[in-house]
Amino acid sequence: MVFVSLVNLCAKEVVSDHSSSPSWLSCVPRELYAALLEAAFNSCRPLAVGELVQRWPERSLRVGGKKRRGRGHKTPNRLCIQALLLSVVRGLLDKRCALQLLDLCDLQGEEGGMGDPMGGWSLTVALCTMVVQARTGVQRKRVLAMEREKYVKRERGQEGKPEAKVLGGQGDCEENTESAGDHVRVVTEELGAPGPSGDEELIKGVRRRMERMRQVAAKQGLADIREVTGDVDPDSEVLVHVRADLFVNARSWERVRAALSTTGPLKLQCRYLRVEELSVSSIGTLLDLLPRQSLLGVDIRYSSLGVTGLSLLLPQLSAFPALSSLRMHYCNLDFRRDEPGQEDALRDMSLGLGQLQQLRHVSLTALRLPGHLRMLLSSLSHPLEILELPYLRLTPADLAYLSCSQHASMLQQLDLSENHLDESTLPSMRRLLSQASGTLQHLTLSGCGLTDGLLATLLPSLSCCQSLRSLGLALNPLSLAGLLDLVRIASRMPSLRQLLYPNPLEDYQPGLPDLPSSSQLLDWPLDELMEVNNTSVKLNRVLTENGRTDLFLTCDLLNYDKDLVD
Repeated sequence: MVFVSLVNLCAKEVVSDHSSSPSWLSCVPRELYAALLEAAFNSCRPLAVGELVQRWPERSLRVGGKKRRGRGHKTPNRLCIQALLLSVVRGLLDKRCALQLLDLCDLQGEEGGMGDPMGGWSLTVALCTMVVQARTGVQRKRVLAMEREKYVKRERGQEGKPEAKVLGGQGDCEENTESAGDHVRVVTEELGAPGPSGDEELIKGVRRRMERMRQVAAKQGLADIREVTGDVDPDSEVLVHVRADLFVNARSWERVRAALSTTGPLKLQCRYLRVEELSVSSIGTLLDLLPRQSLLGVDIRYSSLGVTGLSLLLPQLSAFPALSSLRMHYCNLDFRRDEPGQEDALRDMSLGLGQLQQLRHVSLTALRLPGHLRMLLSSLSHPLEILELPYLRLTPADLAYLSCSQHASMLQQLDLSENHLDESTLPSMRRLLSQASGTLQHLTLSGCGLTDGLLATLLPSLSCCQSLRSLGLALNPLSLAGLLDLVRIASRMPSLRQLLYPNPLEDYQPGLPDLPSSSQLLDWPLDELMEVNNTSVKLNRVLTENGRTDLFLTCDLLNYDKDLVD
């Protein structure tokens, strides 16, 4: 149940009527800005969002975050986010705005979700556009101010000296040539030059001189622009630091590169960098442009790196002292012994991982490196806390190494989905669970081919994991009897809060093989003649009998989120 305070109720009422904003904006105390902004986001009031942020009275502003949304807060609407970004730029010229740090980490939602949230890619593009536009706007303002100052000085210096307008003026050539004839006559008389017969040639000479002076003035103006935007300390012009998670692909790479290369009033900092379908050189360019101290994690997806490409990137990653997370999904490393240099590249990759001193989270999805887990992880100087190895084709030797490694006793999250488990791997799995029993909080073994017999062998080790909060076992070929045994054991684990269970084999339509694969279980239709909630009723009855009302059971693989229990 979500409790709403009186302040939040009043704030919602205040921001609901935009016509009243001039009356309350002028007198609202700074302590209420946060409540008003939160109400504006939750009620989707982009105009109120813009007015509040443009005159934000605090030095920092944090918008977004999974923990905030977990307490019942909505993901901000796309229009509200756009209003936020626009008002940040406007606030640069507003003396009432004290903003120095804008934190937008975890702000992105799922594209096309409820409430029209802004996805990671769209938010990244909007942020980069904001940074570049802010730079252009401030630069334009400075150039215009310099031009006005020059004009005033020039006008003050030319009072009572009309001849200077012809001989040394910096105005427009066409405007000045209208009176050129009169001034030429004055000059010719003073110099004793020929009379009217020589006027035409002298006018041409004056025009040439005026054009040269105009060109000199134009060059001087460019020099002044360079003086404003040239080689200076990049941080000297920064008014607001913008911290965010960036999502970059081939379509947005150029814009992100331009924003990170820009010096100006807004400086973009990246906490987590996610890249998709980019080459090794493009990823390397982005890494060179990112501020060193702020990057915590890198997520590389659908990029054909190869073992050699990854070994080239890892030394660049070692330049980020706070980097704690490295995730690679479908990056096609595809190690092949028959190709020359592959063994050396694999050793370089292992040494590169060892240089990441703060690495605590490693996620390797479908990298096709069976039998090489020891070489990959043994070089790490500190034990991992999060290890995700789905679709990695782990061998018995890989699991044997993992169960005896330095990481086993420190793991908090472990994902071995879609790695086949059988009788030969169960001893290593039981040893691994025993080592991790004191720390393991999230375990996923979905699609591992666990039958009733295999799971029965594994359940005693699972029950020893007294810190376990979520357990995922979807797409395993279990019968209803095996599933009921699983729920009975789970109900006796006091820390467990979520269980993702597989549909029992009895719920599928006839024709399913005796030992179906995870892909067959995923695609095979469920029997419509079976009662839809029959299995769920039986499982929840087991929970009731064991007095567990705080354990959430679900078979919805697509919407399962282990982070909801945190």
